[in-house]
Amino acid sequence: MWIILAIASSLCLGIYDIFKKLSLNGNNVLTVLFLNTLFGTLLMSPVWASAIADGSFGFGGNLAGHAFIAVKSLIVLSSWVMGYYAVKHLPLTITGPVNATRPILVLVGALFIFGERLNLLQWLGIILGFCSLFFVSRLGKKEGFSIRHSLWLWLIMGATVMGAVSGLYDKYLLRIYDPLQVQAWYSLYQCIIMGAAILIIKRTSADTTPFVWRWTIPCIAVFLTVADIAYFYSLSLPGSMISVVSMIRRGSVLVSFAYGVIALHEKNVKLKLIDLSVLLVGLICLVLGSR
Repeated sequence: MWIILAIASSLCLGIYDIFKKLSLNGNNVLTVLFLNTLFGTLLMSPVWASAIADGSFGFGGNLAGHAFIAVKSLIVLSSWVMGYYAVKHLPLTITGPVNATRPILVLVGALFIFGERLNLLQWLGIILGFCSLFFVSRLGKKEGFSIRHSLWLWLIMGATVMGAVSGLYDKYLLRIYDPLQVQAWYSLYQCIIMGAAILIIKRTSADTTPFVWRWTIPCIAVFLTVADIAYFYSLSLPGSMISVVSMIRRGSVLVSFAYGVIALHEKNVKLKLIDLSVLLVGLICLVLGSR
């Protein structure tokens, strides 16, 4: 069951990436990000609102639980801020494969934090994943995004690292707390933190990029919320493995990659398909090695 939930999360994430690209194109990144957190909070409002109404305030009124969730919110927001700017300026056929290497980092983290041991297939998957990253950096140079000089490539890599940190932290949180509570409260804290941050940034920043409303913006929150619900419940089920769930989830790259090629007509498709194939073989090795 947890594998089916992970696949559902993957499909929703792929659609989420497409709506994110459409919403950010030529738009104000911080405003789009704030609206995403706002809509996500509203979608989860029945959970946290009922906890406030009955006086339990979630997690049995345990302040430590709220502190853990606030940390989760900061980790995710740092990943999102970097990722949103990168997605705005980079092709989907570059950001997708880079994001899809997140399970490699999660697996390495699981090795040290949760004591998961790596076998030959898993090591092969890790090597292929890093080969894919190197290939992406070479492809980026062909399209004017040199790893040495492109802020956007560094940002998508930073977003990927912080996303891996978030995945490892989720496994710890979901051993203690209900997944729906985790998602509801972290959405609320994200919205509060992002709201405060955007007020400060807007007053001190020279960013004059105008904001344009698009109906794709609320779709970001809808598909991300559904993807996260499936993801959290997958991790909460007995026998689930963070390394496998994270790998399946990154299969979302197939959806966004296909859209980038078919609808956006992005360049160097053949070379990117080779890179994607290397990455997918690496992910398959990780899944087979984790069974």
